[in-house]
Amino acid sequence: MKGRFLYYLLFLTTACSFYSNAQNTPKSITAKFIQGEITLDGELNEAIWETTDKSSEFWQYFPTDSIPAKFQTTIQVAYNETTLFVGIRAEAPNSEFVVSSLRRDFSAIRNDNVTVLFDTFNDGTNAFGFGITPFGVRREFLVSSGGAAFENFNFAWDIKWQGESKMYDTYYTAEMAIPFTSLKFEEGAKSWRIKPYRFNIQSNEISSLARVPQTQLLGVLAFSDELVFEKPLGKSRTPLAIIPYVNGLAQKDFENDEDDTQFSVGGDAKIAIGDGLNLDLTVNPDFSNVEVDDIFTNLTRFELLLPERRQFFIDNSDLFGSFGNLFGEARPFFSRRIGLARDVDDDLIQNDIIAGARLSGKLNEDWRLGVLNIQTAADEANEIASNNNSMIAIQKKVGQRSNIGAFIVNRERFENYDFSEDEDRYNRVFGIDYNLASSDNTWSGRYYVHKSINPDDKGGNFSAQAVTTFNKNNWVFINDWVYVDEDFTADLGFVPRTDFFKAGNSIQRFLIPKNRAIINRNNIRLLSIFYFRPGLDFKLSDHLLRGTWETEFTSNASITANLFNQYIFLTEDFDPTRTDDGTPLPGNEGYTFNYANIEFSSNNTNLFTYSLNTTVGEFFNGNRYSFGGTLGYRWQPWAQFSININYDGIKLPEPYESADYWLITPRADVTFNKSLFFTALAQYSNQRDNFGINARLQWRFAPLSDLFLVYNDNYFTETFAPRFRSINLKLTYWLNL
Repeated sequence: MKGRFLYYLLFLTTACSFYSNAQNTPKSITAKFIQGEITLDGELNEAIWETTDKSSEFWQYFPTDSIPAKFQTTIQVAYNETTLFVGIRAEAPNSEFVVSSLRRDFSAIRNDNVTVLFDTFNDGTNAFGFGITPFGVRREFLVSSGGAAFENFNFAWDIKWQGESKMYDTYYTAEMAIPFTSLKFEEGAKSWRIKPYRFNIQSNEISSLARVPQTQLLGVLAFSDELVFEKPLGKSRTPLAIIPYVNGLAQKDFENDEDDTQFSVGGDAKIAIGDGLNLDLTVNPDFSNVEVDDIFTNLTRFELLLPERRQFFIDNSDLFGSFGNLFGEARPFFSRRIGLARDVDDDLIQNDIIAGARLSGKLNEDWRLGVLNIQTAADEANEIASNNNSMIAIQKKVGQRSNIGAFIVNRERFENYDFSEDEDRYNRVFGIDYNLASSDNTWSGRYYVHKSINPDDKGGNFSAQAVTTFNKNNWVFINDWVYVDEDFTADLGFVPRTDFFKAGNSIQRFLIPKNRAIINRNNIRLLSIFYFRPGLDFKLSDHLLRGTWETEFTSNASITANLFNQYIFLTEDFDPTRTDDGTPLPGNEGYTFNYANIEFSSNNTNLFTYSLNTTVGEFFNGNRYSFGGTLGYRWQPWAQFSININYDGIKLPEPYESADYWLITPRADVTFNKSLFFTALAQYSNQRDNFGINARLQWRFAPLSDLFLVYNDNYFTETFAPRFRSINLKLTYWLNL
């Protein structure tokens, strides 16, 4: 079986790499070279904008993808020796522009905005994104892996640039000024790929300069145009950036009756190496999040993947984190593993980082390199060893948009401790990934083989996948094969389960009605996933059969219905309610159950929004009923208020446990202006026996420089006794030298 799988993987890799399909002929935009500066006021009244190329033939992406945009957008580009300027004019039916808040890094689907992507190395794989609203609110982000999936857009990235807007009765204008020092590109470059697109929320229209099929994501880089420079660009001159921090923290652990006061100083540095490489350094970093993670109710047997938000890991994060399983089932590197460790009670706690270095980026148009090394501190009281964590990754462009990469990850302990075992001395993972992306993204996929090495290895330890997607003419087909050996181990990765062979297939068909007065499109999807256990003579351990019907309305609302048939063979005892001292379901037994789910989301462009969902049916040997929803109100542009409520009722027969789980999350987000923000969040979860409050005041007193005042308070839900409390004052300053 292993041999057949690897042969199939090799065959698909070879066959698909020769497939190419041409897209629509790209447009050409000329960027005009200027000697002077542009006054950044958003008004487009400088003489230079009268002589610069104007590109305004935008195509609709929503509600259709086959006609020119009803409300057009004009893009102009100019540049001098130091700065790239973008001029924007966006037509609109009136001046009632939609914006959710004045906070930077806004949500594109809730704000009128124009966004421009720059593929500076013309590889169709990586890009820099910049967006601006009619109120002059900005966002920036990184695009990786061609922008073919939502997780390929990293909005945690921050960089210095400027932008201003001006609103009129039937349009708004904007100017962007992006320093070349905030970008990476090849010296002497004569052209980039460019992708402007627009969310026109008030008229419920989404459009793009390059025509993009609705079955593809709007930001996918396969559909881009060309930006031609009148004069070749000079050398990329990213300055040395020093980002020091000062953090004062006072906290009390009521469970253990412990008080702690901490004062720490440290910082990061960013250094340019050549045209395309970044060197990130950190000393005594403060990786405490001033923004808390959302909590969730987990009814599965496995760990869930949470996003990385720490700035040190953001630049070129795909070079390190995108290796491995496309659906997150076996990734060799997951940066959130660094800085966390299990204590003597198997609880996850913060593990201090002494220092780290990270070199990443482009060697030239075809090659990328990533090198990471971080040393974590020992915590002998909690039986946590000091470890060196490192990774080397290299990636080579193949064809127009595909690439092949290789890596090695190493976690090594250099000192013996009384509590440490020899088998934990090191863990190494290495492998090769091939990422397929045809020119128009009709064909895409990932094919990889990885192997882990540990001191007590007996052989095997492989992980592999071959997944292929075909997306064309309103049809989407996905075929997925995965193998993860029982002894495959990735200490710095994300591997929620091992010892499985997976066969997955998905068929999706988009149905476009002739009259789109109410319904924009329907889509139907059939999904089948089967898991087999090689360690149990390939016994079927899980299957999931799902049928989905989704209707997208022209109002931007949607409704989705799902029918599920699921089978789970428990090899060990398991309590689905995760109740303390509960009676678990017996292992070595299979469970088949059916259930249904329906979800509705309102038009998110309205001031008042809501979503509803419910699930009803069988659950293991009992039943489950769940319902939830979110209510939101936007006081434009100053504040957003929302409350999310989810209930999961699990009813199992005696003597097994039943449970009623509530997750309630009210949230308030207030923006006093573009520099002062307040966020308050409460999270109640009786599954976790925790009621938490997080209040954060943020003052952005200089570009990318912030003063945070953060208050956290946590209580037990059963007794409502205090659990943990902290107050944090943190100052960061971004200094370019």
